[in-house]
Amino acid sequence: MQEIAVIEDPAAAEVSLDPIRARLLAELSEPGSATMLAAKVGLPRQKVNYHLKTLEAHGLVEMIEERRKGNVNERIMRATAASYVISPAALASVEPDPARSPDQLSASWLLALAARLVRDVGALVAGGAAVRRRVATFAIDGEVRFASAADRAAFAGELAEAVTALVSKYHDGSAEQGRDHRIVVALHPNTKESR
Repeated sequence: MQEIAVIEDPAAAEVSLDPIRARLLAELSEPGSATMLAAKVGLPRQKVNYHLKTLEAHGLVEMIEERRKGNVNERIMRATAASYVISPAALASVEPDPARSPDQLSASWLLALAARLVRDVGALVAGGAAVRRRVATFAIDGEVRFASAADRAAFAGELAEAVTALVSKYHDGSAEQGRDHRIVVALHPNTKESR
């Protein structure tokens, strides 16, 4: 089971957003059968089975075991990931594009960058999984409390200078065997949920 899977297929995204199927995905972080799930979610086994087949057809759950129970074969299913993220690629025609509003102080631009990050890293993870290789990434996550808007602006300016200096120091556009990397640094107010 993957830790996080990125859903790029529009049909799989639609399937995963159905409230019953989303609940089944959550329950299937631990293996279970349609009968076991029916008791947990309060639905008939046949209806749960229908939803499981739909989830399986879109690669969101997988059969890990088949057991004989009386006259019936019981399929034990498990979610293919502990968590799912829907890539903006699933909505390609309305996918956010940072180039449409390149205002670095705009929340819209930040969301477009975040969407591109999800899309790109999701594609890298899927490609890495296909060849059984991990993707080399790096991220920093932290919190800072500013005494004033002026302090926040000064911090952003110094951070931009520091990152620009590091990029200038290590970027080698002539390295034929090199690989381009994208760097995204974001600063936004915390929400109550993110604390």
